[in-house]
Amino acid sequence: MPTRTRRTTCLIVGALALILAAGLLAILLFSNAGPRESSEQTVMVTMPDGIHLATDLVLPAGEGPWPVLLMRTLYGRDQWSELTDALIDAGVATVIQDVRGRHDSEGEFFAFLNDREDGPATIDWILDQPWSNDRLVTFGGSALGITQYMLAPGAPAELRCQWAQVAMPDLYRHAVYQNGVYRSELMDGWLGALKETQAISLVHSIPLNTADWDAARITGEYGQVNAAGMHVGGWYDIFARGTIEAFLGYQELGGPGAAGQQHLIMGPWTHNVNNPRAGELTFPAGVMADGEELMSNWLMGCLFDDAKGKRYRDKLDALPAVTYFTIGAVDEEGAPGNEWHTAENWPPAGNVAVPYYLLPDNGLGKEMPADAGGGDTIRYDPSDPCPTVGGANLGIPAGAMDQREIEQREDVIVYTTPALAEPLEITGDLAADIWIITDVPDTDIVVRLTDVYPDGRSMLIMDNIMRARYRASPDFTSESFLTPGEPARLTFDLGPTSYLLNAGHRLRVSVASSNASRFAPNPNTGAHFLEEGEAGQIAHTTILHDAAHPSAIILPLARNID
Repeated sequence: MPTRTRRTTCLIVGALALILAAGLLAILLFSNAGPRESSEQTVMVTMPDGIHLATDLVLPAGEGPWPVLLMRTLYGRDQWSELTDALIDAGVATVIQDVRGRHDSEGEFFAFLNDREDGPATIDWILDQPWSNDRLVTFGGSALGITQYMLAPGAPAELRCQWAQVAMPDLYRHAVYQNGVYRSELMDGWLGALKETQAISLVHSIPLNTADWDAARITGEYGQVNAAGMHVGGWYDIFARGTIEAFLGYQELGGPGAAGQQHLIMGPWTHNVNNPRAGELTFPAGVMADGEELMSNWLMGCLFDDAKGKRYRDKLDALPAVTYFTIGAVDEEGAPGNEWHTAENWPPAGNVAVPYYLLPDNGLGKEMPADAGGGDTIRYDPSDPCPTVGGANLGIPAGAMDQREIEQREDVIVYTTPALAEPLEITGDLAADIWIITDVPDTDIVVRLTDVYPDGRSMLIMDNIMRARYRASPDFTSESFLTPGEPARLTFDLGPTSYLLNAGHRLRVSVASSNASRFAPNPNTGAHFLEEGEAGQIAHTTILHDAAHPSAIILPLARNID
């Protein structure tokens, strides 16, 4: 192997700054001084079907063997010099591999559908090498976190730990189809940026949650996972639900090495982790101040088995299982919130699920609607969908953004509480329970939850969507069309958050039938997608809110309105 000299004056363990959509990861590790020599080599690792994957090895000087950090990437192997420099200084070997069909690896790329096999084969290859001392961790975020989840079930005990950030364990539910609706901004935009457009037609062609997606999910196999894990996400991230589900799956259903050995961190972030700016707001204290120490403890505790490694593991073991940020009002002196909290599980114990009902005259409150509560009708035209403004996006502006412009549209209805007499904390998993009558065989319902500031800004807390044909199929494996004119109930996940509205603010729910470009507009005809040149069918949908059809959002409340 060729030899090169590494000159590192000061490399510091830092909180991750992940912008993987642009192919960038900046990680700073450890402190050291003086030159280091290392060996570098690119090898083509053979997969069980004969395909060869390009794999870079960066080994410290000396005889070894060494502990190993593995990353499997879609974005190229040449972007990690700061990380490999730091790991050499720490006495760690690095293995960085292009996934199948990307960059110098052979085969065809189909968005994680091969990683369930290629990842474990790569681990087996590493453990067979004389330079490996049988202590292995995996590391990375976004796509690099997803490849970690895919290889975890059945991995040998030598896989000690995983650091998976802004990632998810189920491609269908957490990435491609959210509550049955295609995430066009995420998938078409991401695959287009990768110049992997052949995969777009594939994911379009499988709208049901069938066995075709089994190759890209691990949610039924947590019992075969035996690695400790650090799961990091953000309330405005595209994979917020997936990050939490992976943590819970590993923690509660995992094998002996995984169960009870997981940690979850959720910040006020978009896909750009540890950045306190999320959309139009910058959240005070939104950066994890102890991120440097945390990553140092994780790497040293997982990779080293000596007394020093044990000291770091003891620090990890002392961490609470869950660390989360409660978002509060911005630029309001003395406003509660914008603080980090800890818990032993998610959701935190003690909160109560409280329905807030949609009411006549655009009201929102805890009182059940009256018998004659009636409803409000929206006219949804698939050729003129309601636009996406902030939220959980990847390639377009994300985070907390003012929704007033779209709330003025004729295809959006808003329901608002009176001004809050005291702060209202929402921490946990939210749900929507919406009753509709429509004149089409299928349509979508979008629910947006916003924090209305005293100056009138309606800042997005979260939003989600549900395709009506899946209302009786919570696993999205079957579909049943609507009967026009008959009431239908749509109960669906809104997502997780921790948010504290200040006194004087108002809570608002807006309801629509579209959110584009995040989601592909529903044609309202029974088709999943609008074909080029098609306008679809206009839907007239009534959002019901009477005693027999009490539409509501269900909030996990820590404090209630008096």
